[in-house]
Amino acid sequence: MGHVFDFHEACAYEKWLQQPENQLAFESEVKLLREMLQPRGGESILDIGCGTGSCLPAFLEMGMKVTGIDPSTYMLDLALRKTGNRADLYRGYAEDLPFDDNSFNYACLFTSLEFVDDARQALAEACRVAKDRLFIGVLNRYAIKGVERRVKGVFTPSIYNHARFFSVWELKRLIYDLIGHVPVTWRTVCQLPLPSGKFAASFEQTFLQHCPFGAFAGMVVVLVPRFRTRPLTMRYEPSHTPREVPG
Repeated sequence: MGHVFDFHEACAYEKWLQQPENQLAFESEVKLLREMLQPRGGESILDIGCGTGSCLPAFLEMGMKVTGIDPSTYMLDLALRKTGNRADLYRGYAEDLPFDDNSFNYACLFTSLEFVDDARQALAEACRVAKDRLFIGVLNRYAIKGVERRVKGVFTPSIYNHARFFSVWELKRLIYDLIGHVPVTWRTVCQLPLPSGKFAASFEQTFLQHCPFGAFAGMVVVLVPRFRTRPLTMRYEPSHTPREVPG
């Protein structure tokens, strides 16, 4: 089941996200998602661990059919305020998604894999319900910011005490173990301090996105659709031959 955000944590997260420096980082992360996933209007996406719905408006702006799922009712209440009736919202867990195989074009785990109990099962479920591509966005284990968050959690209570941080290499290994050597691409953003200015932001759009130490790592997995089959009973009656047929 993992960590389920309570009312105070949900409100604190929403307040944290509204701070200008955090909003700037979030916009960079969503831009990376858009560039890597390259969705088309009319296609469907499932946001697994959608939280307060921070990504849902961006998906809607892309013209997508949007579904979000989260175990926290408090998070879903905030998500509903952002989307109204434009997105379908469900309460549920990443390790046991209440959807059929290949139900969506895309699935997305945007800073939610860190808070599940069983990351492997959550990824398996995401691969099961999506038929085209999977986007995984995580707080990078080997980024300076990631180390800072873990150290801070040692000395003071923090939501990151409940988080498991991942590296690009760990994610690739998990995916390959689950579904084989499918095509996988990755990039990172937020390599430099946020106050560095527009020059630093444009500089990051170059080769720095292929550096594995950015604070946020995004990965796209190309999926092979899976189909369930069931045996069909066929009735067969041999035709009656009245006499021997010459060989």
